[in-house]
Amino acid sequence: MNKKILPYLDSPKALRALNQKLLPKLANEVRETIVDFVAVKKGHLAASLGVVELTIALHYVFETPNDLLVWDVGHQAYGHKLLTGRFNNFESMRQWQGISGFPSRAESPYDAFGTGHASTSISAVLGMAQASRLNGDESKQHIAVIGDASIAGGMAFEGLNSAGESNSNILIILNDNAIGIDPSVGALKSYFGEIKSAASPKDNFFEALNFHYQGPIDGHDIDSLILHLNKLKQIKGPKVLHINTVKGKGVSWAESDPLTYHAPGKFDKKTGTIDSSQHSSLPPKFQEVFGKTLVELGAKNKKIVGITPAMPSGSSLNFFMDAFPERSFDVGIAEQHAVTFSAGLASQGHIPFCAIYSTFLQRAYDQVIHDVALQNLHVVFCLDRAGLVGEDGATHHGVFDIAFLRSIPNMIVSAPRNEMELRNLMFTAQQKNNGPFSIRYPRGRGRILKWEQPFEYLPIGKGQLLKKGTDVAILSLGTTAETIENALDALKESSRFSHYDLRYAKPLDTDLLHTVFQTYQTVVVIEDGVLSGGVGSAVLEFSNDHQYTVPIKRIGIPDRFIEHGSLEEIRHDASISVSAVQGVLNTL
Repeated sequence: MNKKILPYLDSPKALRALNQKLLPKLANEVRETIVDFVAVKKGHLAASLGVVELTIALHYVFETPNDLLVWDVGHQAYGHKLLTGRFNNFESMRQWQGISGFPSRAESPYDAFGTGHASTSISAVLGMAQASRLNGDESKQHIAVIGDASIAGGMAFEGLNSAGESNSNILIILNDNAIGIDPSVGALKSYFGEIKSAASPKDNFFEALNFHYQGPIDGHDIDSLILHLNKLKQIKGPKVLHINTVKGKGVSWAESDPLTYHAPGKFDKKTGTIDSSQHSSLPPKFQEVFGKTLVELGAKNKKIVGITPAMPSGSSLNFFMDAFPERSFDVGIAEQHAVTFSAGLASQGHIPFCAIYSTFLQRAYDQVIHDVALQNLHVVFCLDRAGLVGEDGATHHGVFDIAFLRSIPNMIVSAPRNEMELRNLMFTAQQKNNGPFSIRYPRGRGRILKWEQPFEYLPIGKGQLLKKGTDVAILSLGTTAETIENALDALKESSRFSHYDLRYAKPLDTDLLHTVFQTYQTVVVIEDGVLSGGVGSAVLEFSNDHQYTVPIKRIGIPDRFIEHGSLEEIRHDASISVSAVQGVLNTL
């Protein structure tokens, strides 16, 4: 049969009508479609390639969407989208007003639960299973697909502990490929390795928690997958199917280098050669500046240690790990542990630089308050991917950190406007007698080629005048300074506007603010975080506390979740683009 299968599958029901012998051919078509898309439009590649056979088998055996299927993290669900009625819209994935790169309940009934962060699937399907029981539906199946890296997260353990005594009708597919974005770490990884190598392991972790366990089996053998899934479908209670897969399966260069091809950007679909024009002669990424600067600081300050929750390459902590392996700690997908582990190090006189994506620090809010700030411990939080991040969308935008950190006593909240400021804030943060110190910076490249300049101490709670004007004071935080500069360059009467870089959202530069409110007729505050509780709110509070009556205009992320798209598109949607800011300034 030479005719394509995939374009004619408008639903899993059509898939289930296929002869099982055709499924390997379908798997090849799914892989080819994913590679063709990511090569041009970018996105997550290797994870989806590694679960193609599993995806087909799950929809072939189970009656989705009546049976509920949850993908942990969700970046491996491209094949799932292709098989659930979104083939014709697949080209729009991760594009403005297109389908999401992650499962989304608003998008399809086949996306039973929205995901984007790790370790949530077991708790979600357990809740669904209990709901089915309460609804009197004992036949419904509830399936969670979770990787070996994600199942090591604390929330997954909590879900396993609860599910093991529930007798709920759930099936956990453990997708074991020994890698998340970076290679998996920890004792559980070693244990899974022992299961693979032992014909009959003496003790089984899952069986000890009252799960019926099968595996490990080859996760690329469709016939074997279908056989085991059909058997497990008949067994009541909590179950685990342990499968071994290869991240990047079916594409040689992705199999051999799954880290690079996790999210490679544009590449040649035949050779895998990554588009070098994406990187040549460009300023460095903020992540690279962080990583290389930390090495420089660490060489002089032996108390500095580096911590990351499973993001050494994404955060560029790998530079420090290569230089100082004994002072580097990848704790796996465990943000709560990462923060309290950092607090423990700080309690003994070390200076932890905890590199963590802004969106993932949300998962460790109690630890930031209870374990770090309450004890005024010197932990430096380097918040990568702060602000809007683009095509990954609402689950990954880092827009809440200013608001949720600003309210915590003892916390210093800072943001560099460029690469040199990031270096200098890191230099400042590691000075003695600092308590908790956060530095937020965006995803992507800066704009300065010669950024490796001598360090400069930046006094805490002090901003800077960047441009002197007459009537209106604009206060920016972080890289929104560039937005203001570009907006002012296009204005005919830019001489009316002064521009200040606050640099610190907490503590605020009160001397600067008194000068501003006593000098100007209007104040504008811009930030790339949420307006509710952000730095604009802090300026409003200051104005109210000191009984100033100068009008204040705030520009920032509105009170809604911002979807996916290019940075330019979503900034325009959130009214923080250069053109949007120009429009505001023209009215003043």
